[in-house]
Amino acid sequence: MGRLVAKDAPDFTMETALGNGEDFGKVSLSDYKGKWLVLFFYPLDFTFVCPTEITALSDAAEVFDDLDCEILGVSTDSKFSHRAWMNTARDANGLGKLNFPLAADLTHTVSRDYGVLIEEEGIALRGLFIIDPEGELKYQVVNHNDVGRSVDETLRVLQALQSGGLCPANWKPGQKQLVSV
Repeated sequence: MGRLVAKDAPDFTMETALGNGEDFGKVSLSDYKGKWLVLFFYPLDFTFVCPTEITALSDAAEVFDDLDCEILGVSTDSKFSHRAWMNTARDANGLGKLNFPLAADLTHTVSRDYGVLIEEEGIALRGLFIIDPEGELKYQVVNHNDVGRSVDETLRVLQALQSGGLCPANWKPGQKQLVSV
């Protein structure tokens, strides 16, 4: 698997369960042309760490929206499993309604294309990708499935990428950027 960052993001088309927990849809990378996209992969529906990440991203969706950024979650589960999980209450290890869709990568093609598929298990690692409005992959982070990701860090990186400047370590919006010489 070669490098993905600073290249065109791998194209995709997948079926989705919409965040309302009722309807299904279809999504392609081209649907996000002109907007930023946080594309994140998680291992399985009805697990323990995953709902903490998914609901945290959903709760922050308005902040992402204010930054002209959409969110799309992906696992190798079916759209039917996604919908059932959305129709399970948060206090019962469910998701409840979400502010973004969950996509079904049943063929494992998208997980494989983004380099997060654990082939022998047929599930994805926790991969998160930020794709710019022109379709270029600007950021990726992949970690072990035991550890959830930080919404705050995702927002910080998105804002740094959108700033168009050179951002030092721990940079936050409003702080000085570096000057190139």
